[in-house]
Amino acid sequence: MAAEEYDTVVRAARAIVAGAERAVSLGIRSGRIATLDADADLPADLELAADEVLLPGLVDTHVHVNEPGRTAWEGFESATSAAASGGVTTIVDMPLNSIPPTTTLDGLRAKQAVARDRVRVDVGFWGGAVPGNVADLAELHAAGVLGFKCFLLPSGVEEFPELDGPGLRETMTELARLDALLLVHAEDGAEIAPEAPHSRAYADFLRSRPPAAENAAIERVVEAARATGARAHVVHLSSADALPVLRAARGDGVRVTVETCPHYLGFCAEEIPDGATQLKCCPPIRDAGNRDRLWAGLVAGDIDLVVTDHSPCTADLKRFDTGDFGDAWGGIASLQLGLPAVWTEARKRGLGLGDVVRWMCERPADLVGLAHKGRIAVGADADLCVLAPEETFTVDPARLRHRNPVSAWAGRTLTGTVRQTWLRGVRLDPDGAPRGRLLERGDA
Repeated sequence: MAAEEYDTVVRAARAIVAGAERAVSLGIRSGRIATLDADADLPADLELAADEVLLPGLVDTHVHVNEPGRTAWEGFESATSAAASGGVTTIVDMPLNSIPPTTTLDGLRAKQAVARDRVRVDVGFWGGAVPGNVADLAELHAAGVLGFKCFLLPSGVEEFPELDGPGLRETMTELARLDALLLVHAEDGAEIAPEAPHSRAYADFLRSRPPAAENAAIERVVEAARATGARAHVVHLSSADALPVLRAARGDGVRVTVETCPHYLGFCAEEIPDGATQLKCCPPIRDAGNRDRLWAGLVAGDIDLVVTDHSPCTADLKRFDTGDFGDAWGGIASLQLGLPAVWTEARKRGLGLGDVVRWMCERPADLVGLAHKGRIAVGADADLCVLAPEETFTVDPARLRHRNPVSAWAGRTLTGTVRQTWLRGVRLDPDGAPRGRLLERGDA
């Protein structure tokens, strides 16, 4: 094919394609990959350096953008700039922490209005399932949300209350009818201390939210999915004890998937100093043995994917002045750091970039039905990440593009530097004109 029949040619001696490393010469046309093997005589618009590997752009399906309403925590401009800097080309925004939440069609339209023409990567939206909005779910589904999120205990914000047992069954019955996905924050309030202990000791906070809280809630989700036939997805799994229940359910044909997050794979309770509230999240980071079992679950396929659960806030809400885990907001901001955080730990365990691409690109895209995202393949969007996998850097929160300079990884040395990010065949400038699109269910 002649050079003029491609808009762009990208050549890489090392690229991750279908889980394996190979050389590619991408011919890109109209924002999509037209060939993996463009004529070697064609001039390349980008030729990767010897120390770089071409990956598909990451798909992060668990991001709290918080706009409108809590834009001091994060907003669409800052979040998508951070995403572009971290090799992430598609995010899906969670329905809570914004005001209004995405629990009605009006809430969705308000969020889309503020995001439109301001996003630097592609953005989809989750709807919310809360008490009293079953009648809204079909309308939100028709409007293009990629699925729905619920809590089984208080969410931390008044405008997004939790579902009780009957509410969960009613919601899942309706979503089974729609064949829509339900994401569940699975912790059982009956297993959690009524009030988080006011203490600087991480061990006190950890004891207040035991693995039994996750295990019991996940059993409830599995049984509801079994009874209704609905599709369920367990978000931010922390307790490896729950893996046998999930494995058995899938063996029985129950439609349930599960994710974990970089902080559960990279940190352990034994290493968290007292007062280090930047590491508070719910469910909590557990012990080193649990972390090893999460890694084993990923390798075995019992855990489907890894996404960040980017949950930022202003520095004052982390209560660094007192270091009180009871008072501090629970959430870890990591949208820009997800890839190097996971790759740093994966390579220590002898795992490859093909594994990371499967967990952080392909499977998140498949979860939300975006088969043209998260892979280097003919016909896919030319969403690309240029990674220097051996280059290290020390995390300086002030240099991150998240709105607030708060990072659980502050001062840590991570491996893997994102040097370029491309969206539909165009290199992204995190400070440049927004090029992202708002995605809806069924986009292809």
